[in-house]
Amino acid sequence: MNTTANELLSFIRQSPSPFHAVRLMEQELAATGYEKLYEEETWDLQPGRTYMVSRNGSSLIAFALPEHFPSQGERGFLITASHSDSPSFKIKEHPELRSENYYVKLNVEKYGGMLMAPWFDRPLSAAGRILAGNGSRIETRLVNIDRDLLMIPSLAIHMDRSANEGHAYNPQEELLPLFGGPGAEGTFRKLAAEAAGVREEEILGMDLYLYNRMDGSIWGASEEFVSAPRLDDLQCAFASLKGLLQSENSRQIRVHCVFDNEEVGSLTRQGAASTFLKDTLTRIFQCMGAGPEAYHRALASSFMVSADNAQAVHPNYPGKADPSNRPCVNGGIVLKHSANQKYTTDGVSAAVFRSICRKADVPCQDFVNRSDVPGGSTLGNLSSAQAAMRTVDVGLPQLAMHSAYETAGVKDLEYLVKALQVFYSSGVRVEKDEIVLDGN
Repeated sequence: MNTTANELLSFIRQSPSPFHAVRLMEQELAATGYEKLYEEETWDLQPGRTYMVSRNGSSLIAFALPEHFPSQGERGFLITASHSDSPSFKIKEHPELRSENYYVKLNVEKYGGMLMAPWFDRPLSAAGRILAGNGSRIETRLVNIDRDLLMIPSLAIHMDRSANEGHAYNPQEELLPLFGGPGAEGTFRKLAAEAAGVREEEILGMDLYLYNRMDGSIWGASEEFVSAPRLDDLQCAFASLKGLLQSENSRQIRVHCVFDNEEVGSLTRQGAASTFLKDTLTRIFQCMGAGPEAYHRALASSFMVSADNAQAVHPNYPGKADPSNRPCVNGGIVLKHSANQKYTTDGVSAAVFRSICRKADVPCQDFVNRSDVPGGSTLGNLSSAQAAMRTVDVGLPQLAMHSAYETAGVKDLEYLVKALQVFYSSGVRVEKDEIVLDGN
């Protein structure tokens, strides 16, 4: 199992931003025969072929068409949805700030809901994309300033004796990363341009974020834990991709979705609430000569696994968990439930996913928030608003969610890969409102 965990750590190391994560997945898909499509071009799809399309360079949909396309809609889509973004700090325009006429800091703003304290005293750098002018074209260049470049230093305990009694951080004043001393002013854009392979004057726009430079680690008494930045949700995106590439299905359309901007609500053209999924699914049927009736029949017989990591019961804060639903790290895949439909799981979709786990011979657990604690939401209900289908919300149990360095389980990663391989290989279909789960 450590082999898969080490592959995950390599994937995360090469994915310091959503743009890098999508580019890396595109490369792996292309190596296995997936053809790149572009939304602005005409699609020529063929049965038995595999394709991928991206939006904004930070969201990705890959799909595999069966040899016998379901033109009558008797078989639908098998979809996984995860997300490429994680809480971070976005670097503002004109970012350099002088302090004490000596230091140079970068002006940043929070992206997503994060634990702020873990960002202090860690080696950081910047990654994302630069838009550069090249004649009449505006080109996108990925950027990773691949060295320890920045840090947010803590205030010494001697200057704040109450620091360990709780502190409300002001992100505009206390979380600006230190960039350099005398002589650093005016050099940040030059560094970013060099990393992008362009001249500074060619930069027309940029989306750059801080990222934690610390390498991931496999640790614990039996090497049972895996820790890294951005586990939420690159762990599920990685497992979903592996499940897709290890599966075969001659009857149904397998779809792997990775959306951006989940951490800020998904209300962007590349988010789960956008038309990206709907546009892609309808174009598949149009290109294959199947009409609207067949498409709607296929949706009615489709199933989505919304995969976004879940809260594990914390060994030091056991009272924060629900009294009877207490998922543990390495205890299995977590089904996420919410009476207020923050998660889409209901009795039907839970039964389907439990059947898949039994078929894969992997354990599963359940998560429900304490009734006096409001919970978060995820991708499933937002995607279903555009393409309504039966959906289950699952995730891998995790500690320190939304920290700069998160912890999950080595076994759980393998469980999810196996379960999604079985999901993609098995047929989930509907017969008069009854769910049938079978093989090919």
